[in-house]
Amino acid sequence: MTTFALGTWQIFRLQWKLGLIKDLEMRTSTRAVPLASVIDNLDDMEYYRVIITGYFDHSREQYIGPRSLHKDTAVTSMQPSESGMNVITPFICNEPDITILVNRGWVPRSKVDPSTRQEGQIEGETTVTGVIRHSDRRRPFMPHNDPEKGRWFWRESNALAALLGTSNVFIDADARSTLPGGPIGGQTRVTLRNEHLQYIFTWYTLSLITFYLYVKFWKKPKPAPPLNLKNSISHFAKIR
Repeated sequence: MTTFALGTWQIFRLQWKLGLIKDLEMRTSTRAVPLASVIDNLDDMEYYRVIITGYFDHSREQYIGPRSLHKDTAVTSMQPSESGMNVITPFICNEPDITILVNRGWVPRSKVDPSTRQEGQIEGETTVTGVIRHSDRRRPFMPHNDPEKGRWFWRESNALAALLGTSNVFIDADARSTLPGGPIGGQTRVTLRNEHLQYIFTWYTLSLITFYLYVKFWKKPKPAPPLNLKNSISHFAKIR
């Protein structure tokens, strides 16, 4: 009964996971809207696409890594590549009138120093399209971030915002926002494990095996009681 119940529970988990994947695919593929139009609803807007116009403040760049280059922004697995860092830059928005955080994208370790990629350090007004992101959860065994030393191993937007004096709004720039010589955008990674079919097969198989063994044991003919020779002789003597 327990294995059957676990298999049934995994069916509900599979339906939930498929719904979640569909929702994420919808969010990452919707038409981008101005950030100002959704600024009051960001808690429920992760992975939705937005547009911002304003200016980068390159003097206060931060770096999250190490990271490998991700070449696909769809809901898929990561692509292995050379190690590098994601460049996080304050962005002064025209509307709304706030400064936010933008993950401009990936650079190899040889290009982390801004002086090695001056062509991509645009100074004028620019428009960026990207997706809204929230803070990551620190994974087991991952080092803690060290804001004072500028060492960021995982996305902790509230700590980044506190350090740089910006609003706690974080956007991953998409690949189309990549500038020549600048960081490579489109580093949004959405990876969801979906092993529920495997679990369903495992639990239902165990359930069938258990049921088979149960039936085989209880349907097995009971052996005849052993012959008690002494009682049999006494009984025979009384008859005579």
